[in-house]
Amino acid sequence: MAHIVSVWLPHWPIERLRHETGKRFCAHGLDEHPFALIGTGEKGLRLTAVNAAAERESLLPGLGLADARARCPRLLTAPAEPGKDAAALLRLAHWCTRYSPSFNVDGASGLWIDATGASHLFGGLDALALDLESRLTRFGFTACIGLGSTLGAAWARARFAPLRQDARLAGLPVEGLRLSPQTLALLKRLGLRCIGDLERLPRTALKRRFPSRKIAEAVLGRLDEAFGHRDEPLAPLAPPSRYVARRVFLEPLISSAAVEAALEGLAQDLAAQLARALQGAREVALTLYRADGTWAQVRASFSAPCRASDHFSRLLGEKIEHLDAGFGIDCLTLAATISEALGAEQRNLVAENKRTSPERLIDRLANRLSAAGVFVLEPRESHIPERAQGRRTALGARSCWAGARPLTPPRPPFMLARPEAISVIAEVPEGPPIRFTWRRLTRRVILAQGPERIAPEWWRAVTAGHNEGMSKRGEVVESRDRKQRDPRPRDYYRIEDEAGARYWVFREGLYQSQAHAGLPQWYLHGLFE
Repeated sequence: MAHIVSVWLPHWPIERLRHETGKRFCAHGLDEHPFALIGTGEKGLRLTAVNAAAERESLLPGLGLADARARCPRLLTAPAEPGKDAAALLRLAHWCTRYSPSFNVDGASGLWIDATGASHLFGGLDALALDLESRLTRFGFTACIGLGSTLGAAWARARFAPLRQDARLAGLPVEGLRLSPQTLALLKRLGLRCIGDLERLPRTALKRRFPSRKIAEAVLGRLDEAFGHRDEPLAPLAPPSRYVARRVFLEPLISSAAVEAALEGLAQDLAAQLARALQGAREVALTLYRADGTWAQVRASFSAPCRASDHFSRLLGEKIEHLDAGFGIDCLTLAATISEALGAEQRNLVAENKRTSPERLIDRLANRLSAAGVFVLEPRESHIPERAQGRRTALGARSCWAGARPLTPPRPPFMLARPEAISVIAEVPEGPPIRFTWRRLTRRVILAQGPERIAPEWWRAVTAGHNEGMSKRGEVVESRDRKQRDPRPRDYYRIEDEAGARYWVFREGLYQSQAHAGLPQWYLHGLFE
């Protein structure tokens, strides 16, 4: 059975303002005097929220400002700030992650928590609700909390029977069905004031009472959602992670050393969950919940799926040193926000594999310098040397072509960004060079291996040909860069000069085709160690 917690904050805009302004709010006497927030509407300035003193003067939200001042001349006002109210409510909803990873805001002054599978961590659903209410009260917020197996039931109890999970829905007013004001007015005119009045009526008779099919379907739909006869999909604010470790502390943690010690235990729990599921984390998030209702979060990303607890602790430990604990941290969660399949590892049978793995070094550099500051090379779908490799961020997703076999013959470890033209003297036209000049220095070749023929990518030539275009008169517009449109084959050689330096050079073009494409050209493309 689902466990849904609905939270209604009836005085949210006023209490949000008091919480943010602190002593200034009390210094102006806004708690003792009638006070209201003012917003603009279609009919001029109107009250959007009032405090308890204003309610005692019969002032309610929606009342015009002129009428309100006529009833209460000593009314104090301030402009409403719905944007700030929504942002603060969103922060409060994120704070509720301490109770469950599935949550969301509900309207302008409410939120809900899906505590299914998590309520036992707090001693049951009732204990969770009491803990939530006491913390919100400590922050200065009036909270009405409803519990139920559906969101509709929890929403109705939060507004009409707070903290009463056993309250019968049938006895609650029809306002608990989350219907529009026009529909509620119609129900009352029909004499249907309680949810039980709707439930007892036959469906066919109930449908005939409404002027339109749309209204009847809305009423019956909300009724079925409240009683669980129809599923109401819940859309969490953030997709909950399947792998979460949690720690709740009776005494808030103040020092970074205590947080790091707790982090080690969380990392071990998370690593054990990932190992059982044969998963590895690509990103983990550590969330710290402070005793004053605020929260902070740090993340660490990995270049490859990881489930090593010490690696989790090391990367996150470097980031929590400068976090402010505030009045203390009373809850910590560590979640694998992104995970991938990772097969079982063979730890021991014979000698362990001593191969050095660069992933941990890459992770430390990327998390310290920034994810965009560390790059790795990966293969690309091309046999042309300058296109055969590409650069990606170290923490980015790997290419689906990354498992290609290494190129043979070997490629030089240092390749020029662009091949540089050289002048060559060869014994025979199609043979290797015996002397070449590069960057104004002439070198004599003593050893040469090759050639290695690399053909052009013919499909690029075809694409370029199709893109030549047509003129307005229907004439073919030929590309000015003939070489780009009609690439030529390359013959690569590995050569060594008298000083022992080794080079990777190629001849572009063939002598037998010079009449069509011009004389072949020589280039230096890379250097060997």
